[in-house]
Amino acid sequence: MRMRGRVRTGLKGWGGVGAMAVVCGLVLAFALLLPVARSQGDGSTGTGGPGVTRADQVADDGPCTNPAIKTHPEDQTLSPSSADGPTIDKIKARQGEKRKLIVGVDQNSYRWGYRNPNGGPTADLEGFDIDLVHRIAQDILGDPNAVQFKAIPTNQRIPAIQAGRVDMVVRTMTINCTRLGQVAFSAPYFKTGQQVLAPKSSGITGYNGTLAKQRICTAEGSTANTELVDAKKAKELVSSAVISPPVPNQLDCLVRLQLGEVDAVVTDGALAASQAAQDPTVELKGSPFTTEYYGVAMRSDADDLVRRVNQILVDYRKDTTDGWQASYDRWLSATLNENSAKSEPPPPKYLRKN
Repeated sequence: MRMRGRVRTGLKGWGGVGAMAVVCGLVLAFALLLPVARSQGDGSTGTGGPGVTRADQVADDGPCTNPAIKTHPEDQTLSPSSADGPTIDKIKARQGEKRKLIVGVDQNSYRWGYRNPNGGPTADLEGFDIDLVHRIAQDILGDPNAVQFKAIPTNQRIPAIQAGRVDMVVRTMTINCTRLGQVAFSAPYFKTGQQVLAPKSSGITGYNGTLAKQRICTAEGSTANTELVDAKKAKELVSSAVISPPVPNQLDCLVRLQLGEVDAVVTDGALAASQAAQDPTVELKGSPFTTEYYGVAMRSDADDLVRRVNQILVDYRKDTTDGWQASYDRWLSATLNENSAKSEPPPPKYLRKN
């Protein structure tokens, strides 16, 4: 096999059709609460909707032909620096209300990036990824709230960066060699791996032969979808397993599972654990069958911003008061265990020549 605190109790107890209804309602509410990303045509930062191009799948070449990158893509980042540069200067030059860091995030991943439904119509985004965004904004602009959040689906993360609609994406985004040919990444800030999510009553026990004749849901543009497609071609996935057409957002898989339209979901274990917390009728099945790392994604030519984010991550890991560990304990410790993630930030490695 290839290498691959403030949470409120109101969300506990979601399940079955009731959970589906709540989730669908949240998705609709979220769509109304955040601006829809639109393609600006002139390359300026906007928010996407009609006119946004679909993510193009690039061939598995470029950086993937380098064995070192293919095996350890999480190590292919620039060394930390607190210096400003052209990308950061441009961000700081924004005037008035526009002087904000523009960040692509998720708004419906429970405890990662979501609007708490108990917070009312003006509820702020919350979660582990959102804490990191506020820390980056504090360092670059001197104000943790100097952020313009833009909700983007899984399959629009890379196009949003490449088109300049966002400065960065902080959205449970796995670093891999194919993506390194499209965008730049920070050092990793979280370690996870692909896992199977299925109803507790299901006979599925993990990524194994019990997936035979089972319909599996993944998100479009996700590493889970790529992993399953590749495994199917390599005959590493039981031949009768059915990879369902991918959905735009990961949460859509949970809804489809609740509706009985699929039998299992494959996604990052960290996300799967949060979905299991939303719906107590489902659970993680088996251990992770890949090893993956989340990173902050930025434009390929934004070297100064990549270095600055890496320096921020160095300080964030060391901060014992309001840093990485405090955020983990606040949002994730209740749902993650030794089978899905470790409660410590992954150690960074940097390119020797940069």
